[in-house]
Amino acid sequence: MFFVYLLSGLFLGWSLGANDAANVYGTAVGSRMLRFRTAAVACSVFVIVGAVLGGAGAAHTLGKLGSVNALPGSFTVALAAALSVTAMTRLGLPVSTSQAIVGAIIGWNFFAGAMTDWSSLSRIVGSWVVCPLLSAAFAAVMLKIAQAFLARVPVRIFRLDNATRVGLFVVGILASYSLGANNIANVVGVFVPANPLAPFTLPGGYTLSGAQQLFLLGGIAIAVGVFTYSKRVMLTVGNEVFKLSPVAALIVVLAQAIVLFLFASESLESWLAARGLPTIPLVPVSSSQAVIGAVIGIGLAKGGRNIRYGVLARIASGWVSTPLLSGAMAFVLLFFVQNVFAQQVFAPVRYAMSGEVAARLQREGLYADVLEDLIDEEYADARAFRRALREAGVDSDLDTIARYARVTPLRVDVERIRDLWDGDWLSEEQLQAVFRLQGRAFEHGWQLDAALAALSPAWRPLPDTKVNKPANKALREKLDFLHAAFAVPDEADEEPGNCRCEPVSAPPAR
Repeated sequence: MFFVYLLSGLFLGWSLGANDAANVYGTAVGSRMLRFRTAAVACSVFVIVGAVLGGAGAAHTLGKLGSVNALPGSFTVALAAALSVTAMTRLGLPVSTSQAIVGAIIGWNFFAGAMTDWSSLSRIVGSWVVCPLLSAAFAAVMLKIAQAFLARVPVRIFRLDNATRVGLFVVGILASYSLGANNIANVVGVFVPANPLAPFTLPGGYTLSGAQQLFLLGGIAIAVGVFTYSKRVMLTVGNEVFKLSPVAALIVVLAQAIVLFLFASESLESWLAARGLPTIPLVPVSSSQAVIGAVIGIGLAKGGRNIRYGVLARIASGWVSTPLLSGAMAFVLLFFVQNVFAQQVFAPVRYAMSGEVAARLQREGLYADVLEDLIDEEYADARAFRRALREAGVDSDLDTIARYARVTPLRVDVERIRDLWDGDWLSEEQLQAVFRLQGRAFEHGWQLDAALAALSPAWRPLPDTKVNKPANKALREKLDFLHAAFAVPDEADEEPGNCRCEPVSAPPAR
C-alpha cells in the first residue's frame, strides 16, 4: 500500500515539473535560444541526479516543520499541495511548490493536534523573503559585469549568440541539479517520517538510503511533468514579465541556480562550518520566486521601464494565496479521508511527564519546579500537552520538553532490519550494539538512543558544533530509521525488558 499512498507525492512531483521547469529553462525557451525538447531532456536528467545526491538537506528541515506520521496523512497532504499547484499552473502562474507543501503540512498539524516547529517555519518563511531579493541582487550585479565585459571586448553577434546558447544549456544543467536538490523535499518530504523503505546497496557498493529511494521516485515524477505540461509556464516566465535578451536570460538562470544551490548544499554548509563562517539554512526555497526575482533584478538594472507590473502582481497574488489554499484544502481533505474512507490520517501521539522524563530534563538543565504538578500525567496530543505546560507557567523550551515527553513505544527486533545485516550503512560496531538490545522495550525514543550510546561510541553524537553538524545529521537519520523499524502500537506496549522476539546474541559475520 505504500506505493499506492505515494501516488499523490508523485502527482505533486509531476506538478512541480510542469510548473518549475520554467524556472530552469523558461527564459531560454522564451527567448528562442533553446528548443523545448532539448531543454526538457537536460532538465529531466539532472533534476533526478540532484534529487538523489543532494536532496537530504532541505528535506530534513521540512520534516522538522511537521512530522506526518501516517501514510494516508502523507498521501492527503501531498494531494492538497499538488491540487493547489496544478490549479495555479492551469492559470499559467509560476507559483511556489514550497509554499504549497508548507501550507499543507501546517493544515495537517492543525488537524492532528500536532506541534508546529516554529523555528523551522520561521527559517522557511524567511527564505521566501530573502530568496527573490538575493536572486535579484545576483542578477543585477552579473548583468552589469556582462555589460562592462562586452563593452570592452568586442564580440561578433554570431559568436555571442552561439556562446549564449551553449551557456544557457550548461547553466540550465546546474539549475536543474539545484532544483532537484532543493525542491525534492516538497515532493516526497512528507513521506520520509513514515517511509518503510530500507537502505538498499547497489552492485557498485553505493548505498541508497530509504529517503534517497523516495527522492529517486520523486525525481522521475518531476521529469514526467517537465515533458508533459511545462511549456506554457515556460513561455509565461520567458516572455510576459520582462522581455529578455539572450544574455539576460543566461544571467537569470545562473542567478536562480546559485540561490537554490546555496539553500540546498550540505557540502557547502560543511565547508563554511569548517572555517568558522556563518552557514546558510538548508530549507526548500521557491525556484519560482528565485527566477522572478532575477528577472526583476535584470529589469531594474535596465531602468525598470519595461517591467510588466500587472503580470508581476498576478504572480505575487499566487504566491500569497497558494499556502492559504493548500492549508485549507489539506484540512478539508484530511477530514474527508478520515471520515468517509475510514483511513487513519495521523497516528495519535501521547505525551507523558514521567519521573524518568523529569530526570532527563533535569540533566539537560530544562527541569523547573513548575513541572512537579505534571509528574505522572498523560496527554492525548501535542496541543493538550503544550496547553498544560503554559498553564503551569512554562513558556520556553516547549519543543524540547515535548520531544522528551513524547511517547513512542519501541521494541527492538533485529529481524526487522535484516536487510542491513550485510550492508555497510550501519557499521559493525553500530550493528553489534543494536543486537545487544534485542528484546528490550522503550517508552520514549530518546531512551533507545541513550541505550545505544551507552553501548557504543559509534552511536554517540559529536559535540554540537557547525563542523559536526553533517555527521550528527547522518547519525540522526540512522536513529530515526531504527525508531520506525522498531515501533509498536500503543496497545502492544510491554514493560521494558519484555518481548516476544527470538533472542539473538550477535549479528552474523559479514
